[in-house]
Amino acid sequence: MPAGPETYSELAEAATRWVLAQVRHDDLGPWIPEALTPDAFDAPPAQYRDGMHSGIGGLGHLLAEVRRHRPWSGDEAALAGAVAERLRARTEQLDDVTWFDGLVSDIGVLAALGEPGVEECVARLLDVTGRGWPDCNDATLGKAGVLIGALDALDAGVETARPLAEHGVDRLLAEAEETTAGLDWLFMPRHLVGEVVQMPNYSHGLAGIAAALARAGGTLGRDDAVAAARLGAEHLKTLGDSSDGVFVVPRRIPPKEGDEVVTWNWCHGPAGTLALFAALGEGTWVERCVTSLRTSGIPERRRPGFWDNDGLCCGTAGVGLAVLPHDPAFAATMADACVERAVRDGDAAYWRFVEHRNVEPLLPPGVGWMQGAAGIAAFLFRVARGEELGRGVSP
Repeated sequence: MPAGPETYSELAEAATRWVLAQVRHDDLGPWIPEALTPDAFDAPPAQYRDGMHSGIGGLGHLLAEVRRHRPWSGDEAALAGAVAERLRARTEQLDDVTWFDGLVSDIGVLAALGEPGVEECVARLLDVTGRGWPDCNDATLGKAGVLIGALDALDAGVETARPLAEHGVDRLLAEAEETTAGLDWLFMPRHLVGEVVQMPNYSHGLAGIAAALARAGGTLGRDDAVAAARLGAEHLKTLGDSSDGVFVVPRRIPPKEGDEVVTWNWCHGPAGTLALFAALGEGTWVERCVTSLRTSGIPERRRPGFWDNDGLCCGTAGVGLAVLPHDPAFAATMADACVERAVRDGDAAYWRFVEHRNVEPLLPPGVGWMQGAAGIAAFLFRVARGEELGRGVSP
């Protein structure tokens, strides 16, 4: 039997208490350590202290999810305001355009919190991309990520993002490579790399780029973007295993010696890739991706290196969020695994992942959004309410 909504909610609150207890402050505002290592209290802030991946941007997303679940406390409201203030303070000097740590990250956080500053981020993005777009094409670091930021801004009512979104579509269409099956996009354009390495799933490859184009086509009324996304999906189907009602694409082509050939997570597995088919309304292929996850053996840790992570990016919580709109029962299975693996510390809770190749395999507890307790807590809040995944909580 699933643990149930009360258990998920209680554990999410405990994890939120633990995350917020890790917040530090300096002259620039709040920050969090990436992980609670023995020297975390003495170490300076990390380079990416403000981003969504491991910084205070992730706190913003967690606090936004807390507010969907219950009213903020006074301290939580004050922290949300301080996060937004810090992000606004860096906008004019920020050249990083990425979804993980840059201006696109800040758009998502400010929009989720309902704070002003999105329009200024868009203006800065227009300035930076006017001087040069990123070389990579993907949804987390590259051109597709900028497009996602523009679409998030449009969803927040910032119409000045429309030219940026249009230009983003045009830039991606210009990078498409024709194949016998459809269209492909590489992480980096072919002429800039010595060896072409494909990571075809969501985070750094074809699935994420085509998903961004599909979404843009609907928002902007661009039939050419939707058509390109469909052709990208057709090519993607040739790269994976679609036997026996499943669909799973290698994490890397060519494979890297010593690594798992396929994985099941959001960043490089079916949990992220299904977003492309959902955006295109291809329900049969969404179900293939979900079936792959159901039959993969996760969330069991079957052998060293197999499913050693419970985070949003690479593990259990990310799969749970991805499948929640499509298979709530399987999402509950992921939530139950998070319950089982939680480390309790009084009225707080956190998680420790495993790196089996390390001398000390048990990793220190992560704090942030993509690889820590903040993201797992948000997943548990969401599954406790039985709600479908909203973009504000998306990995």
